[in-house]
Amino acid sequence: MEQIKAIGGCAHPVYLSGSTHSIDAHTGELLSAYSTDHEPGERLALRCRNRRQNVCAPCSWLHAGDTFHLVRSGLVGGKSVPQDVRERPRLFVTLTAPGFGPVHHRAGGQRCRPRRNGQRCEHGRSQGCGLVHTDGDPLIGQPLCADCYDYVGHVLWHAHAGRLWDRFTTGVRRYLATVAGVPRSQLKAHVVVSFAKVAEYQERAAVHFHAVVRLDGPGGPEESPPPWATGQLLVEAVTAAARAANVRVPDSDAYGAELLGFGPQLNARPIRAFGDDQGLMDDAVAAYVAKYVTKGAADTGTGLDRAVTGLDEIRSAVVSGHVRALMGTCWRLGGLPELGALRLRAWAHALGYRGHVLTKSRHYSTTYAALRAQRADHRRGGPEPGDDPDVITEAAWRYVGSGYTAGAALLAAGIAGDLARSRRLYAEAKQDGEVHGSEEMP
Repeated sequence: MEQIKAIGGCAHPVYLSGSTHSIDAHTGELLSAYSTDHEPGERLALRCRNRRQNVCAPCSWLHAGDTFHLVRSGLVGGKSVPQDVRERPRLFVTLTAPGFGPVHHRAGGQRCRPRRNGQRCEHGRSQGCGLVHTDGDPLIGQPLCADCYDYVGHVLWHAHAGRLWDRFTTGVRRYLATVAGVPRSQLKAHVVVSFAKVAEYQERAAVHFHAVVRLDGPGGPEESPPPWATGQLLVEAVTAAARAANVRVPDSDAYGAELLGFGPQLNARPIRAFGDDQGLMDDAVAAYVAKYVTKGAADTGTGLDRAVTGLDEIRSAVVSGHVRALMGTCWRLGGLPELGALRLRAWAHALGYRGHVLTKSRHYSTTYAALRAQRADHRRGGPEPGDDPDVITEAAWRYVGSGYTAGAALLAAGIAGDLARSRRLYAEAKQDGEVHGSEEMP
């Protein structure tokens, strides 16, 4: 039970067996020693660190917290980032996929797609919907006519979304270089574009991107951008780059030529600086990004968490018909030689999208590894002994298993539930003013 408490009730722990010895490099004196010989089962339990909430809620909660601080430090400073970044031009940008066909959607209490003349598509299905969809309606995100829907374009857009983002960031830099009157290769000597991006599956099973974009000086976060690099210029650069970004798919007899780009819905909002009353708040943006980083395709009902090995698995998957059609399209297109590099069959469970959920530029802020190391040092009461050049660390570890027995799984679920309940009660008490911000969570 103490081991399970130490890993916060992780749902799928990993077990290691071994030892670590710290020795003084000059005298040879043994400074510290640890071995799993006296641990239960002679093994040490470690967190699985899975980011998905539906796989391991305790570890996903930690990952969301790390993401919040990673994004927030790039907005307000801290974690090795200077506080001056609050005064930089910063935007919260949303880039969407184009339309592949009409789908059912929520319309703020209004009818979904009202039509007076009862228009029908070439397959005889109505092109309108007079229903008022509410949260949880299984029709939301489903196409009005599956035969009219461009499943090939949807899958190919997912497969090229990463390249589109790269074209977008290149376009932002190219626009800034043009305004500054300098070659793009020399733009870094004047201004640096920093960003953090998260991918989210919409209800129509199409990925869109939320991103924080910031302008820095040539030294990164430590330097301010030149006076001409304003927030308005960044809005213009983002808008122009999003409109111009495109990728051409190789020609094929199976689908024809495709020129892919972002959808027309573009949102670029300034992020509020300290003392400013315009735009979005720093913490709200960081919390918004952190919320989506723990969700995968399976969490939103738009895919699976594991790869599929054949059409039989796709047919038996517990997903909507729309998602099943997208997965089947991935499998079919994945067999074409000209699309082999896209690895569509390997990523059919994610509907062809193979990018990371969260990416960031090198200069934006800290890293997950640095945040985890700080947390480990805090729990240990000091830095790792191996960080001292006068200390030699000898370690020998091996993997010995993972998961729980049935009884231990019940204990872990109870511990994880208690911790989640404590956090919720603490948040409610703090919101009601019963707990001061300086107090620590129990």
